[in-house]
Amino acid sequence: MNSVAEGHGSDGGLLGREPRPNVLREYAFVADGERGALIGPGGDIGWMCAPRWDSSPLFDNLLGGRSFYEVRPAARFVWGGAYEPGSLVWHSRWVTGSGTVECVEALAYPGDEHRAVLLRQVRAVTGPAHVFATLTLDDVSGERLPDGLGWAMRSRDLHCRWSTPDPQAVTAATADRNSWQLTIMLAAGESCDLEFEVSDRPLPRRPDEMPRVWESTRRAWSRATPDLGGLCPTDARQSYAVMRGLTHRDGGTVAAVSTSMPERPGGSRNYDYRYVWIRDTSYCGIAAAVSGDTDLLAGSAAFVAARLREHGESLSPAYTVGGADVPSESRLGLPGYPGGSDRIGNWVRDQFQLDEFGEALSLFAHAARADCLGDDAHRAVSVAAEAIETLWQRPDAGIWEIENRRWTHSRLACVAGLRATADAIDDRHAEHRRRLADHILAETTRTSLTRDGRWQRADDDPGLDGALLEAGLRGAVDLTDPRSRLTLDAYLDRLTLDGYAYRFAHGDDPLGSVEGSFVLCGFWVAQSLHSQQRYTEAQAWFERIRCAYGPGRLYSEEFDAAQHQLRGNLPQAFVHASMIESSLLLDR
Repeated sequence: MNSVAEGHGSDGGLLGREPRPNVLREYAFVADGERGALIGPGGDIGWMCAPRWDSSPLFDNLLGGRSFYEVRPAARFVWGGAYEPGSLVWHSRWVTGSGTVECVEALAYPGDEHRAVLLRQVRAVTGPAHVFATLTLDDVSGERLPDGLGWAMRSRDLHCRWSTPDPQAVTAATADRNSWQLTIMLAAGESCDLEFEVSDRPLPRRPDEMPRVWESTRRAWSRATPDLGGLCPTDARQSYAVMRGLTHRDGGTVAAVSTSMPERPGGSRNYDYRYVWIRDTSYCGIAAAVSGDTDLLAGSAAFVAARLREHGESLSPAYTVGGADVPSESRLGLPGYPGGSDRIGNWVRDQFQLDEFGEALSLFAHAARADCLGDDAHRAVSVAAEAIETLWQRPDAGIWEIENRRWTHSRLACVAGLRATADAIDDRHAEHRRRLADHILAETTRTSLTRDGRWQRADDDPGLDGALLEAGLRGAVDLTDPRSRLTLDAYLDRLTLDGYAYRFAHGDDPLGSVEGSFVLCGFWVAQSLHSQQRYTEAQAWFERIRCAYGPGRLYSEEFDAAQHQLRGNLPQAFVHASMIESSLLLDR
């Protein structure tokens, strides 16, 4: 057994060194439904909020803070990594001059709402391993655990504990103010487990037995992510794991784990996406329906229905996972990601978005067909339909959350939802919903169709918009309707470049100069081409867009086609949902 030296100050390791930020494509993501974390290629966890998605960050190095949790080889290395199939159990892998080292990482799944358990297992795959594990926290007090190797800490109002059941692998334990470090030496084939716990309540006296936690986590992931067919079943199942990891036990799916990742370096679009958008959760529920997963579908419908029944016509575009209002925008007091800022909260709370009522109805229709629409959701159908009848002529911020206009997409989304529920739910209001859909469609056709017969962005804007592709996909009009076909042809001609799709034109600026390609729109193109029986083109688009990720197969909102970099917050739930839907639909 190795002896353990404990002291203060650096022992020649990494104590006091802060990881650099990484490009977004290099990050991996682990989550347990209650919160998530981003892991860089050097083994650095630079972002994790606790105990909930929208809590203050515990690890904030991603936005320029000093708190992080890193496990990395002492020697020079090249990096790689992969997920265990259909899970958010990540394997960081480093090749050094003396061998290969792995760190297997996960949040214990499914998560507890009060306590997060971050699991890391260091392995010497080939050759010996010399590894430093470093934990740095802000505003913290800590003390050595009395009955084992590790420390207990208090950071803000959180209780933390960092421990290992394998002290024989640790040759040094060093503490220096707000930092702690373990030096780990392993012979080939040996491993060392590390467990970091954080809770807003006092922790249990002893950590859980790690083999049992690993086993239950892997078993839970196996149950949570179904085997999927489709054009790319491996990627689709991995996207399903991401969607599951982002979904809270009450059914709401947060848009992303992060905040303030710039959509354009140095630009003003830096937003907080750690909340549940009604639209995004509807997309995720619909993807679950296409996949045949009634559990996630029912949860999505229940979350959206609860918000509709509570707020009715005043439905907000987004909520916290607990159903509370999204806080107003403020600052964290951090430098921000390079090219970004440090915003928390979101001004979307003050917007009116008409299309979310239609997307909710489309979700309810899928749930009804799968026989998993609860009584509350049945009642919410009437609430949403009544809101549409009252509000459909009112200008709204639309799917892209910009200025208030009479956006064509918003009206068509309502038409699609009304028709879907009229067909799927045979209640006494079904015929009224169908007539209302016909009326809105007729008026939208009168005011928002160009002379050549395609949809235009708004009644006062003849431009094109990627969101208009959704009209045919969700059933506002028939898939072969000339309005859909002409809109797709014009969109392909004017708003795509080199196999990438953009939301809309920014004046006379070239595509890609103001914002990146929009990954969701690329999947919509693939589905639209397929619906019009242009199968070869559809598959080519799908293959191009599905590869707009990094080694962790995570999608962000935008893809910079020139630099092949991800832009915006990560991972973006609605993109993963659309990937799943596209993979399955294009194989039919």
